[in-house]
Amino acid sequence: QVQLVESGGGLVQAGDSLRLSCAASGRTFSSYVMGWFRQAPGKEREFVAAITWSIGSTFYADSAKGRFTISRDNAKNTVYLQMKSLKPEDTAVYYCAGGEKVYYSGSYFRSSSSYDYWGQGAQVTVSS
Repeated sequence: QVQLVESGGGLVQAGDSLRLSCAASGRTFSSYVMGWFRQAPGKEREFVAAITWSIGSTFYADSAKGRFTISRDNAKNTVYLQMKSLKPEDTAVYYCAGGEKVYYSGSYFRSSSSYDYWGQGAQVTVSS
């Protein structure tokens, strides 16, 4: 049973930084892709960033480029999302996701259906 547990969410002010963590357990993740998605109130879930566990290739949504950085620590089975220069429009529940297959395609990374496992979500609120 794969478990993904997010942590690090909270209330911050515009311009602040925040780092989310996603601790993965229950399987060897060497062949996985890990992603971060977010869902704001009244909006659909949207892709933020993805990373392949084996070689660390990354892919970002346009809204995340230059401000967010996804990384992983293989020894800790943990994926991170470092967010800087946060804006009120970044307010959302952020979800960690894991997919058992990797295809190096932007459309694949962006699609929630590419991911098999999901965390419970972490609330990020950015005040203006």
